Amino acid sequence: MKFQKFLTLSILFFTLSIFSQSSTVYRGEKDKVHDLVHTKLKVDFNFKEKQLNGEEWLTLKPHFYKTDKVTLDAKAMLIHKITMNKQSLNYNYDDFKLIIDLPRVYNKNEEFTIYIKYTARPEKVKQKGSTAITSAKGLYFINPTGLDKKKPIQIWTQGETEASSCWFPTIDSPNQKTSQEIYITVPNKFVTLSNGKLEKQTKNTNGTRTDYWNFTQKHAPYLFFMGVGEYEIVKDSYKNIPVDYYVEKKYAPFAKDIFGNTPEMLAFFSKITGVEYPWNKYAQIVGRDYVSGAMENTTAVIHGEKAYQTPGQLIDENIQENTIAHEAFHHWFGDLVTAESWSNLTVNESFANYSEYLWREYKYGKNDADAHLLEDIEGYKNGQNYDKHLVRFNYHDKEDMFDAVSYNKGGAILHMLRNYLGDEAFYAGLNNYLTTHKYSTGEAHQLRLAFEEISGKDLNWFFNQWYFNSGHPKLEISYDFNKLRKTVTVNIIQTQENEFKFPFAIDIFEGSKATRHTVFVDGKDASFSFPYIKQPNLIQVNADGVLLCDVLENKVLSDYIHQLKYANNYMHKKEALLEVATKQDDKKVFDAIANAMNDDFYKIRILALQNINLAYKNSKRKVIENIMKIAVNDAKTLVQATAIETLGKLTDPELKSVFEKGLQSKSYSVLGKSLVAMYYIDKDLAIKKSKTLPAEVKRIIATPLTRIYLEENDEDELTFIASNVMSGMYLSQNKKIQSLYKKAFDKIAKSNNTVALSNLADDIVSKGIQFKQYNFDKVGINLLRQVVQKQKTANLSNRSKNIEIIKTAMAKLLE
Repeated sequence: MKFQKFLTLSILFFTLSIFSQSSTVYRGEKDKVHDLVHTKLKVDFNFKEKQLNGEEWLTLKPHFYKTDKVTLDAKAMLIHKITMNKQSLNYNYDDFKLIIDLPRVYNKNEEFTIYIKYTARPEKVKQKGSTAITSAKGLYFINPTGLDKKKPIQIWTQGETEASSCWFPTIDSPNQKTSQEIYITVPNKFVTLSNGKLEKQTKNTNGTRTDYWNFTQKHAPYLFFMGVGEYEIVKDSYKNIPVDYYVEKKYAPFAKDIFGNTPEMLAFFSKITGVEYPWNKYAQIVGRDYVSGAMENTTAVIHGEKAYQTPGQLIDENIQENTIAHEAFHHWFGDLVTAESWSNLTVNESFANYSEYLWREYKYGKNDADAHLLEDIEGYKNGQNYDKHLVRFNYHDKEDMFDAVSYNKGGAILHMLRNYLGDEAFYAGLNNYLTTHKYSTGEAHQLRLAFEEISGKDLNWFFNQWYFNSGHPKLEISYDFNKLRKTVTVNIIQTQENEFKFPFAIDIFEGSKATRHTVFVDGKDASFSFPYIKQPNLIQVNADGVLLCDVLENKVLSDYIHQLKYANNYMHKKEALLEVATKQDDKKVFDAIANAMNDDFYKIRILALQNINLAYKNSKRKVIENIMKIAVNDAKTLVQATAIETLGKLTDPELKSVFEKGLQSKSYSVLGKSLVAMYYIDKDLAIKKSKTLPAEVKRIIATPLTRIYLEENDEDELTFIASNVMSGMYLSQNKKIQSLYKKAFDKIAKSNNTVALSNLADDIVSKGIQFKQYNFDKVGINLLRQVVQKQKTANLSNRSKNIEIIKTAMAKLLE
């Protein structure tokens, strides 16, 4: 599972306020009374009622003790019949648990098969979702009656954490494994996708077709998947294994641009784990209104519609690539070997998170991977995560485990473990763990034992502090120079409560040359002395950026200038650049930032461009000329876009030719920045260009267009702006964008534009329903009330009609 990272504090505030009031409970592995053996399903759909008609043949066996009853998870279903060998069985059902009386006592390993005829009613499911997975009803009907002409009819499922039991009775626990068969009957116009192989398609006499999907290997119930819709299937392959991309027709030409690295990912992950991709196909489908980022259903991954991108976006970056790698690696960590309990989620999600680093390092280089890791670490540190254990047996709800500790911190911990063991032992340890526990389950202790067996090292200390404890080192660093002996002593004090042990890289810079020293810190107060030939220009601690920690040290301006120029790790270059950016009156600082605009790594170039101070531009002509060249020629369009944005702040007509060229760019980021820059020197040209853009392009670059249309006071474009307000105000992490859309909200709320108000109301209702479990429906109601008040105080001809539209929207949120 890849959760959506775009949820901001605006939403998370509501989540945290709810969870903080709840006590935690011990959550161990679920007892195995019975083992699932095989699941056979026959299903069809009632689109109007959003229901599934199902038949199930479920094969089980007692795990150890003899039994005469079996308990299944089955949520909000209608149970019509339960039999065994055509004999009716008695049962009790409370809408959550289905307890079935068996005809006799069954002993260990004695298999039996139960037939259940049922109706799944996902709209009746009462369990709630989480920050990561925003709904938990298992089965989703998207626009089932086709009333919304802008949206396709689709059906898809989402099983994690325990929602597969919303559409078929099962033992809905990650420590269960079962093979499966599914017969899916749908109207002929739809294609289907499920786990395993499509063995047969049978056309029926009533205009429907039955697809038979067979999956002979074992996997957990939460990994079951069905997808239905009008998709084009774009074919690809890895060796002799089909790799298919299920996309809406509009995006079929771009499917390989979006997903085309998948075969190379499967090859790379097979190589580093030493375990060849273990399944018979790999398919990816995009679902409308999907409730998370993506999900690793075995051989049938689903992505949210954020995956859909056009060439104008993909030329900048494929924003789904990390997620594609994440879900692919889950087919080893999560699908092949599954966390035995949600408490041990780390053996699924931390590996999938770290696979993003591994892929980027392999494909794009270490700087790129390190930048990605730093973003993840910052995500962990910026949340309320310090006191959470990676392996957590005490929590309020299983959904709580899907957080920046299980994902971000867990990935960073694996990076530290890899660094400590070395690549060869690390990858051999992965192989040992996977081959020992394949088609079964695992936990953190088994992971530790697998690495210990390979490396011969005791790793209890590492797992105790990183997996079974919380926090990270908080270090105070000081230096003592002995000029007579030509030594420098680095003093390291840990100020956090827990004591950590760790390897620590220290670089001693003499000019541009760095000498690397790796020490092992074992205690809260440690000191290490190193020789030097000439007085060091810089001491760089955590020089490789591997240790997850906070560092407090007293550096002077010259240290940061040297660090920006010569540090090897992206983390330290970024830190130095941001430190010196406020001191650009110093020519050395300004020159250092100007030089950083030519850094080999594009993210440093972007940072430098974002932070360069071009006040008194006449004295900085050479730098501006360099930025003009970057705006036109940089290999990265995102750098070009940032350069144009920086030049745009100058509002200099002499730069018009740069912006005109940007308006012709294939990159939407360059186009958007060029439109805004041009607006301040040639309004007519910028507005004329914006009016000729296709609707799809306008949607993608909505933020720069909103800025122009608001400043231009363009009433005709309020209808366009209104559809993006909620995403801008609440789902953006950029405060400037939030402020822009708050301004847009206020303007629309006071306007006489009925269509714009209707679009705004639809947007509020949509987001309120989507994020209802965070009380976002209440946020929406509050916003709509504000609109009503603003309408009442304005002298508008459409006031009554507008207020009626808003009240109708409020009623939808109050349902």
